[in-house]
Amino acid sequence: MTAKPSTDYSESSIRVLKGLEPVKQRPGMYTRTDNPLHILQEVIDNAADEALAGHGKKIRLMLHSDGSVSIEDEGRGIPYGLHPQEKAPVIELVFTRLHAGGKFDKGQGGAYSFSGGLHGVGVSVTNALAKRLEVSSYREGQVARLVFSAGDVIEPLQLRKAGEGDRRQGTTVRVWPDPKYFDSAAIPPNELVHLLRSKAVLMPGVSVSLSHEKTRETQTWLYKGGLHDYLQQTLSADPVIPMFEGEGYADAAHESFAEGEGVQWCVAFTEDGQPVRESYVNLIPTTAGGTHDSGLREGLFQAIKSFIDLHSLLPKGVKLMPEDVFARASYVLSAKVLDPQFQGQVKERLNSRDAVRLVSSFVRPTLELWLNQHVDYGKKLAELAIRAAQTRQRAGQKVEKRKGSGVAVLPGKLTDCESKDLSLNEVFLVEGDSAGGSAKMGRDKETQAILPLRGKVLNTWEVERDRLFANTEIHDISVAIGVDPHGPNDEPDLSGLRYGKVCILSDADVDGSHIQVLLLTLFFRHFPKLIERGHVYVARPPLFRVDAPARGKKPAAKVYALDEGELTAILDKLRKDGVREGAWAISRFKGLGEMSAEQLWDTTLNPDTRRLLPVHLGQLDFAQTEQLITKLMGKGEAGARRELMELHGDSVEVDI
Repeated sequence: MTAKPSTDYSESSIRVLKGLEPVKQRPGMYTRTDNPLHILQEVIDNAADEALAGHGKKIRLMLHSDGSVSIEDEGRGIPYGLHPQEKAPVIELVFTRLHAGGKFDKGQGGAYSFSGGLHGVGVSVTNALAKRLEVSSYREGQVARLVFSAGDVIEPLQLRKAGEGDRRQGTTVRVWPDPKYFDSAAIPPNELVHLLRSKAVLMPGVSVSLSHEKTRETQTWLYKGGLHDYLQQTLSADPVIPMFEGEGYADAAHESFAEGEGVQWCVAFTEDGQPVRESYVNLIPTTAGGTHDSGLREGLFQAIKSFIDLHSLLPKGVKLMPEDVFARASYVLSAKVLDPQFQGQVKERLNSRDAVRLVSSFVRPTLELWLNQHVDYGKKLAELAIRAAQTRQRAGQKVEKRKGSGVAVLPGKLTDCESKDLSLNEVFLVEGDSAGGSAKMGRDKETQAILPLRGKVLNTWEVERDRLFANTEIHDISVAIGVDPHGPNDEPDLSGLRYGKVCILSDADVDGSHIQVLLLTLFFRHFPKLIERGHVYVARPPLFRVDAPARGKKPAAKVYALDEGELTAILDKLRKDGVREGAWAISRFKGLGEMSAEQLWDTTLNPDTRRLLPVHLGQLDFAQTEQLITKLMGKGEAGARRELMELHGDSVEVDI
């Protein structure tokens, strides 16, 4: 007879992950796990941060025959003395602690004024996921060396004097990535070359080289012309007007931004070819864009629109949208932000709300001046944007005619948008009439529609399809979206779809989460093709607002937090900025109805600053997801739900 597995739940059942254990347990939360390039990028970024701070003119990368990679810089070298509080060598802390580094101490007297973010991870993640890591720091005529294995020190700190005449300064790190953490142990050569070349582009005068130990080949990149040279070489078609380039940085007297914050850009407009779009924050490539890209788009659009208005170039009946201006723009954008907030640990997307204003405030006036000095170029650009707007509007009208007069009458409570362009249109399914009122006032009337829902939507998991329309709310949702209910194996007619994005917008509390679950159940069970094709999203309104007082060069500001975790991070940041404990005010939103139209726009509706979560199946297939939702939403599944709660109940933070 086999022994039953122990179900004891006591103090000893709780496991506390220490040091770098969380990284090894869940590497995907800290880095990309398709290949080891991102963990190397953490080391390369540190070398670039040194060059950015004015230390050293060379960064060298070597791909060794044994699969290891070494990165060498000419910076200041990582300090190796004992940390005053931790009583351990600083160089050891940097590689073994998740929340240790020189980039927390920003602003006055900080070692790094501008660096690639403040996640508190960095090279310690590289170390955790490496079979072996060797680091040597050359500093003040001495060499400090440490060796790690899987994040643990295996050769403690050794100090020796540098050889006669050896005046080297800097850090050399050699990494052997552990293949067990990655889908492939191979480093993609094209991505690596692109990363290194972009570092050279963004740091004119600094040379970046890549050597192969096996073939003894070396490639070196050194750009003196910076962004302009790079964009010119990368474009696949000739620009219709000369490239528009410029830069702007805040000075000490700037009222909104810290000294040194700003942006450098180069933009080219082409009639054909694939647009080139690359953006960076403090030299970190933001492959998924972010609020700095939005600032560039906003600045270009406003400048070109004001030029068109000034010269009365817009034909009657044509309405210009940001996308009409931006569609044919290629650009390289490099922003300097004192305290960048990124989405996710891999820093692919910048989330800092102020970056929209920062970038557009420098781009817009510069472009307006440039266009008015070169009116012929301005007119060519206006022509390009107006042609794009006319094409878009014609496409919208075609769809309208194809629908014919047999279309169902739209629900009366739907506040529709003006645009007919499916790719731009979004509908927000909003919980409650009062929140619907704020959303109607705060939305962008051109592209955003609002459908308020009364009360909690029906749990439709076990409702037959032909009985769905007995429920008014579900009938209204289906008619507003323009798609009939269907099953996973059906081929529904999606030609009537009226919105490219269907967004669930509910309160940030427990009730709001319940409504979210009921609507997601409805879409998964009765509109699965909308999820499959990426049309369903969940809006994420904040739960807290922090009114922060003015600090140093930063003016007083309102900062929003999605949850308790973000609130803690914001308060920690204020403390680091020297704000006195309790000098801030925290307010908790009881619901969306409490937010003013302006707050709702700023935090939840504005495409440039909101957080919108796409809904997809993730790693489970359709059948597995169906099984899981049956457990959660099925009427006869109370026992299975209880078991789930007993297993995972302790990992959930309950907001009561």
